[in-house]
Amino acid sequence: MDRLFIAATGSWLPPRIRTEDAVADGRCSASLARSTGSVSVAVAGEESAPQMAVGAARRALQRAGALPGDISLVLHASFFHQGHDLWAPASYVQRAALGNSCPAMEVRQVSNGGMAALELASAYLAADPGRSAALITTADKFCPPGFDRWRSDPGTVYGDGATALVLSRHRGFARIRSLTTVSVPELEGMHRGDDPFQDTPFSHRPQVDLEACKRAFLATTGVSYAVSKVAAAQEAVVKQALAEAELELADIDRIALPHLGRRRLQAAYFGPLDIDPQRTTWPWSRQVGHLGAGDPFAGLDHLTVSGALGPGDTCLLVSVGAGFTWSCAVLDILERPEWVERP
Repeated sequence: MDRLFIAATGSWLPPRIRTEDAVADGRCSASLARSTGSVSVAVAGEESAPQMAVGAARRALQRAGALPGDISLVLHASFFHQGHDLWAPASYVQRAALGNSCPAMEVRQVSNGGMAALELASAYLAADPGRSAALITTADKFCPPGFDRWRSDPGTVYGDGATALVLSRHRGFARIRSLTTVSVPELEGMHRGDDPFQDTPFSHRPQVDLEACKRAFLATTGVSYAVSKVAAAQEAVVKQALAEAELELADIDRIALPHLGRRRLQAAYFGPLDIDPQRTTWPWSRQVGHLGAGDPFAGLDHLTVSGALGPGDTCLLVSVGAGFTWSCAVLDILERPEWVERP
């Protein structure tokens, strides 16, 4: 692919609450805590998802040394409600964090929204040499009454927070070596089930229940059908990304995985790909929860700021979202950014 760089990343994560406290007061069951391996989860206060996105964007823009005129595109990806109806959160992020007049658009690809936005922004910059950089943000706040971070999707604990990434044609601490996406629309019903189409949000049930949708879908298709489709797509996207980068999985130093529960990660990644969890973002992601569309960018930001990634390393970003789509990117780490503290 054309030479594109990650100039900077940024995250905005609220304070965490301990999972054991949630078990003690009945918000989370002990069995769910054990199966997910969750230690804690980021929980926002009064701040909205787009407000958190502005915080992450400002941090990434400052780190990148990017001025408003440098940004040719703003993309904002999200999973859940953004605070207002019939509203454009991407424009809010643009106004509050940048104040320029480039195109600003929202990407709705659930948990794969961040990586989908990265692929779209890459194509947008590559199409015109006059386009310099793009700002991508993600943000979500999973809260009642519409969402129960512990029970709406049993097997994964959902955390609040925002991420940002500045993609550049000219410079950055990391170079994108490959970027791929695989789509399997036959699985879109996994998050729809047999629920009727609705005229207004939450008119069928008052709270998101992905487990009910999954049960209804599997009752029609069968478990083996869905499992085989998921496994084949996950294997295909990783193989394609590695092949385009001319690398093997053993060549990858660090892997940013989706912030799923431990049992799901074992079934989808640790087992099938023979990945050591310590080589991934799992030890950290179990402390913050699933950040909707932001897991890959949050993972990259954490690995970079913590010093786990350094010059000469390679990093694999892995993402999956309902629909279903899978995305992977291979990054070459070129340098330790100036905004990372030296050991």
